Amino acid sequence: MEINNKTKILQILNKYPKVYDEIFKLNPKVKRLKNPIARKTMGKKATIEMVSKMLKIPIEKLISTIKKTIELSSGELTYEERKNILKDILLKIHEGGEFEELKEMFRKAVGDITAPEIGQLEQELINEGALEIKDIAKLSDLHVALFKESLDEKPDYDTVPGHPVHTYLQENLEIANLIRRIRTAQEDEKLSLFKKLAQVEIHYARKENQVFPILEKIGISGPPQVMWAVHDKIRTGLKTEKVEEIEPVLVQIEDMIYKEEHILIPMIMEGFEESHWMSVRDGEEEIGYAFGVTPGTKWKPISHSDVHMPVESISIKDKLNIDVGSLSQKQINIMLKTLPVDITFVDDKDEVAYYSDTEDRIFPRSKGIIGRKVQKCHPPDSVHVVEDILKKFKSGEKDVAEFWIQMGGKFIMIRYFAMRNEEGKYVGTLEVSQELSSLRALKGERRLVEWS
Repeated sequence: MEINNKTKILQILNKYPKVYDEIFKLNPKVKRLKNPIARKTMGKKATIEMVSKMLKIPIEKLISTIKKTIELSSGELTYEERKNILKDILLKIHEGGEFEELKEMFRKAVGDITAPEIGQLEQELINEGALEIKDIAKLSDLHVALFKESLDEKPDYDTVPGHPVHTYLQENLEIANLIRRIRTAQEDEKLSLFKKLAQVEIHYARKENQVFPILEKIGISGPPQVMWAVHDKIRTGLKTEKVEEIEPVLVQIEDMIYKEEHILIPMIMEGFEESHWMSVRDGEEEIGYAFGVTPGTKWKPISHSDVHMPVESISIKDKLNIDVGSLSQKQINIMLKTLPVDITFVDDKDEVAYYSDTEDRIFPRSKGIIGRKVQKCHPPDSVHVVEDILKKFKSGEKDVAEFWIQMGGKFIMIRYFAMRNEEGKYVGTLEVSQELSSLRALKGERRLVEWS
C-alpha cells in the first residue's frame, strides 16, 4: 500500500491495527476514529492529510510513523525495496523473461501494488533512461496481465453525474454493452455494429486533450504516452472491413477499459486537485461525448475564484497597431475564428500558445493543450516527425512542411510554416489545416455570387 497525504486513514487502520496505537501516542484525540458513527461518516473519507490537521501532527511525522509501524509490524518490504523489485521485473520482461516465472516472483516478493505506483514506476524508468516510451508501450498489455491479480478490486470512485470520471465510466458501460452486442450478432450484422464503435475516438480524444496534459504538469508523462500509443493501435483496428479481424480489436478496447478503470482513473483521482477537475470539465464540451452519454448536472465544483488567486486585470489599448491598419483584440479573435482553416500556433519553446476555436474544427482541440509541449500533443509514433520539422525550422533549413491525408471521405491539407521576425529569428510554428474536398471538386467558372 502506498502511503501519502491522500491515502484514506481507515484503509490503513483496518489493515494495520497497530498504527492506531502509535498515532494514539502522538495525540490521544485519534480515539474518535474508534467511534462506529465517526467511522461511517468522517472516517470513511478522512485522508492522512485531514487527520494531520485534525490532530495537529505534522504531516511528515504522521506519514513517517505510519510507514515505520507498517514495516515493523508486518515485515513487508519497504516501498523502495518493492520499487526496485518491480523495476527488475519489468526489465526482465523487456529482456524476454518467462512470464509465469516473473508473475510468481511478483506475487511472492512484492505483494499488493496501487495504480499510482505503477504510473510512478513507469515514469521513473523513463526518467532514469532504463526504458524508452516506445518500449514501455510495447509492454503495456504485459503490465496489466502481470499486475491484474492486484488490480482486480476496482476502487469505489464515489463520483456523481457531471464529474468527468463519472462520464468516462458511463461511456465505458456503453462501450462494453456494444461489444457484447457485436459478439452475439449474426455474421452479416457484426460489421455494421462494429462501425458504431468509432465513437470511442471521442472518448479517447477527451483523455488525450483534457487529462493527459494535466498528468504531464504534475510530473507523470510516461503512462499517458503509453496509453496514447494503444489508442492509436485501436484507431487503426477500427478501420478494418473484415469480420474476422474484429475480435482482436474488441479485446484491445476491453483492455483499455480495464486500464482506465484500474490504473488511469485511480491515478488521477489521487493526483488531481479541484482546479484540475474544473479545467477538465471546462474543455469537455469542445470535444463532445460518446455513445449518447451526457455529463449530468449534480457535480458542483467550487468556482474558479475559490481555487485561483485573483490577478490584476491587464490594461491594453482597444486597438492594436499592426503592419497595415489596426484591429481590436476582439476583431482579431473573430477574424481568426472566421477563417476557413484550423490554426494552431506553437511558440519558440515548443509550447502550444494558441488555436482557433472554430465550431467545425477538423482535429479536436481543447484548452488543456495550451502551454503543453507540442511533442506531447502527438502520438508517440509520430513524435520523430514533429521533432524533425521543428529542428529544420529552427535551423533555417526549411520554412514549410506539407502533408495531405484522406479521412472519413474528406481530403485534408495540413501545412506547417516557420514563423520568423524581421531579423529572420525563429519565433514559432504555425499549423494550418483545411478540408479541400469541395475546392478540389470545382470545375469551370463562377463569375457571380450564387446564394445557396
